[in-house]
Amino acid sequence: MGMPEPTAFGRRPPASRRVSVVLHRFAVGTACATLLLIVAGGLVTSTESGLSVPDWPTTYGSSMWTFPVSKWVGGIRYEHSHRLIASFVGFLTILLAMFLARREPRRWVRRLGYGALAAVVAQGILGGMTVLFLLPTWISVAHACLAQLFFCLTVAIAVVTSPRWAEATPGDLRAALSRNPVARMSLVTAAAIFLQLLLGAIMRHTKAGLAIPDFPLAFGRLVPPLTTGAVRLHFAHRIVGACIAVLVAACTVRAFRSGREGLRKAALLLCAVAVTQITLGAATVLSQRAVGFTTAHVAVGALLMAGTLVLGLSSLAVEGRKNNVVPIRRTPLRASGWK
Repeated sequence: MGMPEPTAFGRRPPASRRVSVVLHRFAVGTACATLLLIVAGGLVTSTESGLSVPDWPTTYGSSMWTFPVSKWVGGIRYEHSHRLIASFVGFLTILLAMFLARREPRRWVRRLGYGALAAVVAQGILGGMTVLFLLPTWISVAHACLAQLFFCLTVAIAVVTSPRWAEATPGDLRAALSRNPVARMSLVTAAAIFLQLLLGAIMRHTKAGLAIPDFPLAFGRLVPPLTTGAVRLHFAHRIVGACIAVLVAACTVRAFRSGREGLRKAALLLCAVAVTQITLGAATVLSQRAVGFTTAHVAVGALLMAGTLVLGLSSLAVEGRKNNVVPIRRTPLRASGWK
C-alpha cells in the first residue's frame, strides 16, 4: 500500500480537519452566492422591475425552472434571474445547515446554521409577498433588511468554521468580547450600519433617493429645510453615514493599538470599503440614481456591515492566540470537538 501524501508539516491532516476545511469552503461559497443575490435584488429595485413577473411562485404560469430564456426580456430578465439565484442560495443554505448539523460539534455554530435556514425561508416568503401584495413598502423594506442580516449570518458561519479560527478563539466568547475593544467597537459599528441600511431601504422603496438632489451640500446648505418627510429621511441617511465613517475610523484606531498586523490590514481594508461606499452614495445622487451606482451602493453597504463583523470575529481569534491557545500548526483538529 502506498504511503499517504505528506503535508507541508510532514504528516497527513486528520479526517476531522479535512472535513472542517470542506465545510469552511462550502460556507464561503454560500456567502459569495448570497452577495450575488443581494446584487440581483439591488438590480430589481434599481430598475423598478419588482412586478415585471406578476405571479409567484410561478413565472407567468410556468415553473421558474422551465420558463423559456427567449422570454427573459426587459424587467423580466432582472426579476426572474433574482428568483433563480434566490432558489439556488436557498438550496445551498439547506445543505449548509445539514452539513453543520452532522459535522459541527459546537452547538452555537449549528444554531447559526439553523438561523440561516430560517432566515432564507422567511426571505423567500417575504419575496413572494412583495409580488402578491403589489410591493407594499413595509414588506419590501423587511425583505431588503432580512437579506442583509442573512448575508451577515452566512459570513459569520464562513469565518467561525475556519479551522484556524476554531482552534484559536477563546472558549468563553462572552468574556472575550467584554475585554476586547476591537470586537466591541466592531459590533457597535455593525449595528449603526444596519440602521443605515434600514434607512436606505426605506428611501429606495419610498422614492426618496433624490429628495436632496445635490451633494455634499443639501439644497446648497449644510442643513436643508426639513419641510417634508422625504427630505428628513434622506438627510438622516446622510447623518448616519457620517457617524458610521467616524465609527469605522474608531475601529481602525483600536485595531492599530492592538499591535496585531492582521487586524491592522483588515481595518485598513474596512476603511477602503467605507470610502468606496461614501463615493458610491455621492455618485448615486449626482447621477440621478444611475442603475450601476445605485446597485453597487446596495452591495457595498452589505460588504461594509459584513466587514465589521469579520473584523470583530478576527479580533476574538487573535485574542485566543495571544492567550496561549495552541495554534493549528502544532495540534491537529480533534474529532471530539473544538475549543
